[in-house]
Amino acid sequence: MTNTFHTKDLSQQSFLVTGGAGFIGSHIAEYLLKHGAKKVRVFDNMVNGFQQNLETLQQYPAFEFVQGDIRNAEACQQACEGIDYISHQAALGSVPRSIKEPLYFNEVNVLGFINMLKAAVDNKVQQFVYASSSSVYGDEPTLPKREDRIGNCLSPYAATKKTNELYAQVFADVYGLKLMGFRYFNVFGPRQDPDGPYAAVIPLFVKGIMKNTPVYINGDGEQTRDFTFVENAVQVNVKGMLTDNEAALKKVYNVAIGENYTVNYLFNKCREQLASNFEPTYREPRAGDIRNSLADISLAKSLLGYQPTKRFDDGLIETIEYFKHKYKS
Repeated sequence: MTNTFHTKDLSQQSFLVTGGAGFIGSHIAEYLLKHGAKKVRVFDNMVNGFQQNLETLQQYPAFEFVQGDIRNAEACQQACEGIDYISHQAALGSVPRSIKEPLYFNEVNVLGFINMLKAAVDNKVQQFVYASSSSVYGDEPTLPKREDRIGNCLSPYAATKKTNELYAQVFADVYGLKLMGFRYFNVFGPRQDPDGPYAAVIPLFVKGIMKNTPVYINGDGEQTRDFTFVENAVQVNVKGMLTDNEAALKKVYNVAIGENYTVNYLFNKCREQLASNFEPTYREPRAGDIRNSLADISLAKSLLGYQPTKRFDDGLIETIEYFKHKYKS
C-alpha cells in the first residue's frame, strides 16, 4: 500500500484496532504501523483472525497484541487503556450465517459494540470509527445508495449493523463520544479468507478456479455489487480517526468505489486473469441477499476527503496475484 492518507504526525498517537488480526483490521493496523504510530494495539479473539496476519504486524516494534473478546466488558476496558483512537472492525460478517445464528450475531455485533463504546467513553478516547455495512439499506430500491435513505433489514446481520448505528448516535449525543461509521460495500483484497462455509465471493472464485473445485454462483449471476478494494477501506478509517472536521462526526458514510459490476462479470474477470476456461455452477439465490448494490460516495468525499485510490480491475489483479502466490503449492 503506497498511498498516504494522513497529514498528522502519528508518532505521539496510540491506536486500537479491534478485529485487527482479521482481513480489513490487519490492513488498517499495518498502515498505522508503517507510518510510525507510537502504538498500535490489536484486540482480537482469533475466531476470524489469523496468526499469519499477526506475524506480518509483529515486525514493527510499536505493535501490541491483546487476545480477548469484545463480549467481555472488562477486556474491552483494558484494551482501551492509554488509547487515543479506535478503529472498531471486530464483528461477525455473513448474511447466511446470521440467519442460522441470530443470537450469536447479536451478542458479538451489538453487545460487543456497546462494550467498546462504553470503554471508549470511560478511557477518554479522542475519536472512534466503526464498521457498519451496506446491508443496512435492505429493501430500499433506489440506486445509487445514499446514506439518508435506508429500507427494512433483510437479515439479522443487517439488523445488528443498523442497531450499531443507532447506538453510535446515542453515545455521541449522550456521552459526547466523537465517532463515525462506515457502510462497507463488498470489500475485497489480499488476506481475505477463502476457506470456511461463509467465505467471501472473490477468494472463493479464485481458489475454485485455481484448484478446479466447484465454484457456485447464486441465482443468475446478474446481481450487481460495488466491489471495493481494501485500500479504500483503510483510507476512510485513517481519515475518519484523524479528521478535525467537526461536521464529519456523528455520521455514517458509504465506503465504496461508486461503480457496480455483475457477479458474472467478476467471475469472467477472475477466469481471464487466471487463464482458465473453468465453468461455474449456478444455484438458487440466497435468502437475505440484496439484488443490486451501488454507492453514492459524495458524502465521504466532501466531509472526509475520501478519494478511492484503486478501482475494481486494478484491485482484482493485486488480489489474484496474492492468491496465486498463496496457492501455488
